[in-house]
Amino acid sequence: MSELSNLEQIDITGKKVFLRVDFNVPLIEGKIISDIRILEAIPTIKLILSKGAAVIIGSHLGRPKGKIIPELSISPIANILKQHLQLPNVMVASDVIGESAISLSTKLLPGDVMFVENLRFESGEETNDAEMAKVLASMADVFVNDAFSCSHRAHSSVLGITSFLPSVAGLSMQKEIDMLNKVLKKPIKPVTAIVGGSKISTKLAILEHLIEKVDHMIIGGAMANTFLFANGYSVGKSLFESDMLETARNILKEAQLKSCSISLPKDAMVAEDLENKEGIETVDVERVPEEKMILDIGPRTSRVISRVFSQSKTLLWNGPLGVFETKPFDTGTILAAKSVAKLTNKGSLISVAGGGDTLAALDMAGVMEGFSHVSTGGGAFLEWLKGDSLPGIEALIINRSKDI
Repeated sequence: MSELSNLEQIDITGKKVFLRVDFNVPLIEGKIISDIRILEAIPTIKLILSKGAAVIIGSHLGRPKGKIIPELSISPIANILKQHLQLPNVMVASDVIGESAISLSTKLLPGDVMFVENLRFESGEETNDAEMAKVLASMADVFVNDAFSCSHRAHSSVLGITSFLPSVAGLSMQKEIDMLNKVLKKPIKPVTAIVGGSKISTKLAILEHLIEKVDHMIIGGAMANTFLFANGYSVGKSLFESDMLETARNILKEAQLKSCSISLPKDAMVAEDLENKEGIETVDVERVPEEKMILDIGPRTSRVISRVFSQSKTLLWNGPLGVFETKPFDTGTILAAKSVAKLTNKGSLISVAGGGDTLAALDMAGVMEGFSHVSTGGGAFLEWLKGDSLPGIEALIINRSKDI
């Protein structure tokens, strides 16, 4: 990923830039609930304009599946961006690759901003249709990808367009890649990973990739129950995957061979179920009652992992340590998050977190700002954790040398 060219390195004076962003923001009854993704792209847009170029912005919104759905129009997003940029006008085409978009693009002057309509109004977007990519490219001189969160998708506006235009990374994309490389490609050791969540089966590729890369792995959430059961512990009524027991044992063996030490819970907060809080107690994992289930890590485990954090220089976090959505089973995750944020703020730890549940947990703990980097990459972040190549980023590398 180091071979990427980025927006800061190129001269785009007087040119038109097609900028792929991810403005797939949450909507309730047509109203935008969070504009974080819009704010993330503003530095890139401002840089394009300051370099004397015009910008054509493309994003998807929702899942219209090639149909025009007025409720998923990009227009409300354009209005919000106009306010943030304090511009008198942001143009919005009434189509994606039709007469409106092409006509508007031909009239653009340096400093102008326009949107094409919701990219997924075109069925060719998700099939990486070459004709669609060619028309998008014909509107511009340069392609900038600032949508890391879409870069695992081989779509026309992410992959196909790079065949027709010189292509570089935007500021948000470059920052994301630099931070992710710091964690696994060029980390300051020792490196610790927290992998939580409910199922080994959904995180298997991540676990297998990370044990080759990190020095220490902390396993939490319901997937830890499967590892505990595989190690001969009774887990009561806890969720576990009976068909993944051999896999769990193999992961533990492989980690030993790779010199990756794995921490499993030493104690746990247990209850009869999520609703019945009368019988909540903390027990050692050797003594989980038959009628109860593990719903969070216990205080002894929290102390152990806090010590691991203090001995680490780099930390990667994906997945909660307990059923954090329900109090008091958020305790272990919140304590761990605050411990990481404290060490990060002291400058003794580089911390990167990603994944939807993880972000929600960090937000609940009030430490989103306390981590070195919080990835909003979603599926792209998970693909990267597996060690998979991301088509959108590979395409930027292949096409970086085209003349601009």
